[in-house]
Amino acid sequence: MQLNPSEFANLPDQMFEREGPTAVKDPAPFVLNADLAKDLHLNLDENWHLFLSGNQLAPSTTPITQAYAGHQFGHWNPQLGDGRAVLLGEAELNGVPHDVQLKGSGRTKWSRGGDGRAWLGPALREYIVSEAMFALGIPTTRALGVVTTGEPVLREQGPLPGAIITRVAQSHVRVGMFQYHAARNDVAALDALADYTIRRHFPDAQTPADLLAHAVQRQAELVAKWMGVGFIHGVMNTDNAHIGGLTIDYGPCAFMDAFDPMKVFSSIDHGGRYAFGNQPQIAAWNMAQFATSLLPLAPDRDAAIEEFTKIVHGFGPAFETAYQSTFAGKLGIMADDPGAAVLIDDLFALMAAHELDFTNTFWALSQGTTPADWPDTGADWLDRWQASFDQSAVVPSPAVIPRNHQIEAVIAESVAGHKDRFHRMIRVLATPFSFPEDDADLTLPPTATEIVHRTFCGT
Repeated sequence: MQLNPSEFANLPDQMFEREGPTAVKDPAPFVLNADLAKDLHLNLDENWHLFLSGNQLAPSTTPITQAYAGHQFGHWNPQLGDGRAVLLGEAELNGVPHDVQLKGSGRTKWSRGGDGRAWLGPALREYIVSEAMFALGIPTTRALGVVTTGEPVLREQGPLPGAIITRVAQSHVRVGMFQYHAARNDVAALDALADYTIRRHFPDAQTPADLLAHAVQRQAELVAKWMGVGFIHGVMNTDNAHIGGLTIDYGPCAFMDAFDPMKVFSSIDHGGRYAFGNQPQIAAWNMAQFATSLLPLAPDRDAAIEEFTKIVHGFGPAFETAYQSTFAGKLGIMADDPGAAVLIDDLFALMAAHELDFTNTFWALSQGTTPADWPDTGADWLDRWQASFDQSAVVPSPAVIPRNHQIEAVIAESVAGHKDRFHRMIRVLATPFSFPEDDADLTLPPTATEIVHRTFCGT
């Protein structure tokens, strides 16, 4: 396995800890994303699982764990960090440096009493969902592979099979990283982190205000894309908010089946803070925390507060533009159509009242057809929509997404030693905009007994 040393490891020492993965008892391959490995020029051989378990390290590996803090469900935690992840180094993807990181690779300085491990279920959920998001065209971390460890992981359910997932991203820079150093008034670290982030994501940015403006725009566009496919992240804490606008940290994430604007899946989101419809305002709140963490870099704090406040307030208009464009395209109407906003709002009201399936409704409408379960009360809406429908304006809607009940079935079979269902799902999700005639069951909503009401973090 060939890796380049991590650029992050050249930043000030207080920004990370030099520590590597803990070897596991009996690493075994579960799945390798061969196409991604090829694109990264990693030159993996049949022993790839030894590298992606951390039992062997490439000669150029510079393992580190990154420091960060964060607001978790609105509550400040001054020290979090990579409690079960190790950044091994970098590889180039399309000529751009990308981090290669193990997740579930053992205890670190930042583990806070945890075991630093992951079990197979959450590792497969992250692999499935992150690769599905990539195929959907939504900015995301990627999944390179999953290795089983041969060691049990103890959780509330009892002992579970251990696993490590390797993920790839242009960086792992979060709002919480800036918060960590701002809370310590470490201007040198903040400055180095800002420069690194600009190099990595926004090379045309010149100032902290430019960095903030780019991040706000990316977050607004990202959340609009999430909502366009019915995705609910589940834990939009600031330590899970990526500055570059990537979807990161797939924990209790889920896709909606029956539409509910305030749908919550996460078992730890008791108050619905991160419900589907709350995601825009939470993303804006996270950007406000990012703005606050950049203030120590400003020579004139009062002027910076005024400038940064205007930038953060720009989140709303940026999101509305992206949101309207997303859903207008799914409906085949021009985003500047004066009736577009009302059509979108009225559609969601119908979908919520009749619990219509999110994905299948938009798939049918994007084809210019009426959804199979369309209510009689929606006849007026159909007439108004058909008057504005323009096939040339259609932006593809997915025919298939990783539905929660299907993910749970995949995990159950995989734990039992059967991988066929996992590989089938990965194959179908790779082309989400084509209706899979031979795999049409993957487009079906759950039956009453299959509905998944809660999803869980992997910690």
